[in-house]
Amino acid sequence: MKSMEEMIKAAQQAAETIQKQMNESQAKLDGIEVEGKSGGGLVVIRCSAKGRIIGVAIDDSLMQPSDKGILEDLIAAAFNDARAKADEVAGREMAAMQQGMGLPPGFKLPGM
Repeated sequence: MKSMEEMIKAAQQAAETIQKQMNESQAKLDGIEVEGKSGGGLVVIRCSAKGRIIGVAIDDSLMQPSDKGILEDLIAAAFNDARAKADEVAGREMAAMQQGMGLPPGFKLPGM
């Protein structure tokens, strides 16, 4: 039978391993790129699976002062599309990481 001290040490080591894996997963998510589009591709926003905006591309045809409101709406829609895709990718990555650690599906890790 293990002593209480051994059990506490094992729990601390497990927590450190989980934290390291979570940090690695977060770094991996920031390296995965997704694209959100609106207006049939007239506005494209690239972001990381963590939600960091990498770039915005706007078709030249939208660069008319009279279309400013439409352009603003398309940018918001493209951002929301990119954010939804980033959330989807992040969810898959975190589920894979949790499964790799033997955690049950849907288990919520603190800070996630």
